[in-house]
Amino acid sequence: MDAARSDPGTPAGAAAAAPRPFMIGLTGPIGCGKSTVARMLGELGGTVIDADVLARRATEPGRTALPAIRKRFGDAVFAPDGTLVRSALAAVVFDDGPALRDLEAIVHPEVRRLVEAELAAAQAAEAPLVIVEAIKLIEGGLADRCDEVWLVECEPSTQRQRLAGRGAADADIERRLSAQGANLADRLAEALANGPPLRRLTTEGSVDETRSRVEDALADALAPLLLDLD
Repeated sequence: MDAARSDPGTPAGAAAAAPRPFMIGLTGPIGCGKSTVARMLGELGGTVIDADVLARRATEPGRTALPAIRKRFGDAVFAPDGTLVRSALAAVVFDDGPALRDLEAIVHPEVRRLVEAELAAAQAAEAPLVIVEAIKLIEGGLADRCDEVWLVECEPSTQRQRLAGRGAADADIERRLSAQGANLADRLAEALANGPPLRRLTTEGSVDETRSRVEDALADALAPLLLDLD
């Protein structure tokens, strides 16, 4: 990235666009601490965009995704007032790969539009750092906008313990872990072969230890940019 980090193509004589924020894509399996790391990055001055929150917004009443969801999955996933019943939809797609891919094809473009609007607002506000938190960062087409992708991970035993602490039953935990697949780091590295670098961050240990890792990783990520500005 260039030192100024401004958007290219500004016409001569036109007002220069605000510098583009440094963007970190934050992803990882359920129960590994993405939201904790995102919160820490927010406390360090980052603007956090939660794609999972935006996915819920994308399926609120009146959104363009709902007619396509109804057409594909039928009335059974909707309440009488037209509100999407997320638990019913989740039950349909959880163990059905093609159905899940169909749902993602419907929802991801709308989520990306919402993310782009949030990014534009952050750039207009001259935010120096933006974090896009998304469990489907690659699938949603968001990774290519990032300067780095961070994979938040922990040991499977820690993951199970954390999910159990949220009240998840053992069978549900195993279903969730099975659904996410194995070797996520390898799959991400392959997907990002020609894209932004991948940084792995463990949340094993105490909260303070995780915070220290986050601070060190952020300092390392921003160091080239800060050196360019000297």
